[in-house]
Amino acid sequence: MQKIISSSEQHTEQIACAFAESLRGDEIIALYGDLGAGKTAFTRGLARGLGINDGVSSPTFALVHEYEGKYKLYHFDMYRINSFDDLYSTGFFDYSGNGVLIIEWSENIEEFLPDERINIMLRHLSENEREITIEGAEQYENSCS
Repeated sequence: MQKIISSSEQHTEQIACAFAESLRGDEIIALYGDLGAGKTAFTRGLARGLGINDGVSSPTFALVHEYEGKYKLYHFDMYRINSFDDLYSTGFFDYSGNGVLIIEWSENIEEFLPDERINIMLRHLSENEREITIEGAEQYENSCS
């Protein structure tokens, strides 16, 4: 487990960018955190680290956004998912193994996620600071070029 303190939204993106360099391309990344904790900022940084320059935004209404980079990135938002049927209707299970899946509001589908996943918890410490806890991944260098 690794804990990192982010001092700003940009710092959260840098942390995620560096983290992206450790990925193999088939991970499931479960993001946890309250509204405004930095889940989408983390995803933007991860995308940048995978060479994705498209604008990354939360897929709240679309449920999933797909991006092409070093690996395919599938960005899910499970905020509105409340049951297995809801999850199944998104096509979520068809994406596994085809790229990196990063899932906002993972707590809503936790019982359906595989045990082999990376959990990332983002927690407010102050207006600008966040504690980022990464479980299920190797340690990595906290720098992104």
